[in-house]
Amino acid sequence: MRRTHVVGTADTKGEEMAWLADCLRARGVAVTMVDIGIRAPTIAVDVPAAEVAAHHPDGATAVLGGEDRGAAVAAMGRAFASFIARRSDVAGVIGIGGGGGTSIVTAGMRALPYGLPKLMVSTLASGDVGPYVGISDLVMMPAVTDLAGLNRMSRIVLHNAAEAMAGMVAHPAPPAAGKPAIGLTMFGVTTPCVTTIAAALRDSYDCLVFHATGTGGRTMEKLADEGVLDGVLDITTTEVADLLLGGALPATEDRFGAIARHRLPWVGSVGALDMVNFGAPETIPACHAGRRFYHHNPQVTLMRTTVEENAAIGDWIAARLNLCEGPVRLLLPEGGVSMIDAPGQPFHDPRADAALFAALERGIRRTEARRVERLPFHINDPAFAEAAVATFRSLLKD
Repeated sequence: MRRTHVVGTADTKGEEMAWLADCLRARGVAVTMVDIGIRAPTIAVDVPAAEVAAHHPDGATAVLGGEDRGAAVAAMGRAFASFIARRSDVAGVIGIGGGGGTSIVTAGMRALPYGLPKLMVSTLASGDVGPYVGISDLVMMPAVTDLAGLNRMSRIVLHNAAEAMAGMVAHPAPPAAGKPAIGLTMFGVTTPCVTTIAAALRDSYDCLVFHATGTGGRTMEKLADEGVLDGVLDITTTEVADLLLGGALPATEDRFGAIARHRLPWVGSVGALDMVNFGAPETIPACHAGRRFYHHNPQVTLMRTTVEENAAIGDWIAARLNLCEGPVRLLLPEGGVSMIDAPGQPFHDPRADAALFAALERGIRRTEARRVERLPFHINDPAFAEAAVATFRSLLKD
């Protein structure tokens, strides 16, 4: 029987956990109470902290019994992620916590598959939730008051959280069926290209378009690792520039890793590699003074990549694509790599683009499966999109 797991530190949040569990049971939801505290619980639980801690790679003693609270929280987060990912009875997970509890519970939530209900009631939910959410689909709900004993506000918040969780577990989304799914990467400056590609393929494929903001590429590759995607049109690889040059929207070192691991059909390009993303002008490191910038909006400033930087980006991508043994096609748009890299536009720089293309052509080891092709079009020209669609269809037929 699948059950909703109510998770919290039962040593300090026991009263709230019990209230939340009662609210769920009142809606007919089967509940499993999981303690992630490091001291004795104040309520009865179904899964004690010691059982969770035993899932740490170094055993329960690596989590419990130490003097360093910070180390214990980090260790319990690792243990809980291992514990919850191995459970086969999870209908959903709802957690409550302050700083430490939020860190522990969301570490486990991030290990769960997309679509499984995950709701975290947290005192930190109105701030920067990026470190807690990561690339998961967990929901952060503000606790409003501190979780330090029930009061008129916390009862309302926890009741509403329980109602939301009860609805999600009682009415799960139907499983996906029909067309195979493919991933596409897009940025504002490559939107015409990617929307044209998606429109051409939507009759045959379920097109999942990801905004290439660092988390977008990571999410796409996580879905590839989970077996959701049957192929990728990776038109916008701009996250690599931010990774190598200290931008605000970086990929990780594992970019293209899922493509290599699963030998997925991959058609890619160099979309928006003419830019590195920063925040408002005052956030740009002083070492970049005098560079060519474009103010996209008050919160986003773009920096044009140089000849030398483009060569380094090309070398990095080539080394990663050489690890991909499945069908790989890299398409190079000679007319420009973004909306603002075209004649008369602020980032037009044929020398920088040429350095990127040369590094890729020099570095990629061509095989029957792995090829590079230059196209005499701008990346947003309809002809480039048509070529990408035709290339992708040819890989799936093969």
